[in-house]
Amino acid sequence: MGLFVAIDAGGTKTQCLIADGERVLARAATGTVKLMRVSEQEATARLQAMLAEVAVAAGVSLGQVERTCFGLAGVSGPAVQAWARRAMTAVVAGELILCGDEEIALDAAFAGGEGILVIAGTGSNAIGRSAGGAHFGAGGWGPVLGDEGSGYWIGLEAIRAALRAQDRIGIGGVASCLLREIEQHWGLGSVAELVAVANQRTFAEGATPPDFAALAPVVARCAEQGDALAAGILERAGEELAELVSVVFHKMQAGPAGVSGAGPTEIGVAFTGSVLARIAAVRGAMAARLAVTVPSARVREAAVDPLDGALWRARHG
Repeated sequence: MGLFVAIDAGGTKTQCLIADGERVLARAATGTVKLMRVSEQEATARLQAMLAEVAVAAGVSLGQVERTCFGLAGVSGPAVQAWARRAMTAVVAGELILCGDEEIALDAAFAGGEGILVIAGTGSNAIGRSAGGAHFGAGGWGPVLGDEGSGYWIGLEAIRAALRAQDRIGIGGVASCLLREIEQHWGLGSVAELVAVANQRTFAEGATPPDFAALAPVVARCAEQGDALAAGILERAGEELAELVSVVFHKMQAGPAGVSGAGPTEIGVAFTGSVLARIAAVRGAMAARLAVTVPSARVREAAVDPLDGALWRARHG
């Protein structure tokens, strides 16, 4: 019986499993292998160590693998594809399917069928697939150029909004716990330190940039405590994600050749990523906005696991 490997490599973490045709044998995880975040050497070391770990846990050899599906953020770049093939073929036998991490999540939700998948974790984007197999996308331009509604966007917007509100105290500014909670999370002692860290552009060897995405749970906690500023940011995040879905839906309606009316009148919408999976306020705001902009959207209640999609594709080729 053949063995299949599924890998989901996102912007924050990398997960994998090994399975036969009927059941999952073992799972393993490591840090991100995204080349925008770590060096090629570090990415290779992490990936290959994770694969060795999952093989040992399953009690099998990677030389027995029939097919691997590797879902990887940023896979459209030729350099990323070349690295992934080198790193994988050095340690794993069999066919290698490379695709975007959003594609495997789409397969987890719709198993090769029609639907829209919206991702909101460290970054954000949406992808749709028509009944005919055509793909349509929106977003995914990275933290500087886009990623609206993502964890990174929420963290950065929280700092911006809180600083603007502080400037306006006494002339209509809204009181907020955001600055205090963010300072505590980052282990800082003042707003001045927070501003310095957030604006930092050069880093000593071994140092890392500020993790804005990790602030999303902080913002969610403030919102749950009644902070209006935090609640507003989460609502805007959901609306931004709904806009990505709306763009993809209307592209699907137009069809690949731009023929109006060629697409679906009703569409399933699935989601994945830590923001939509864990922050109900963002999820609710997205669904509420879609009820207005895309009334025919049918939003699923639970997040999908991209590894399920990678395994489906590895088994089906």
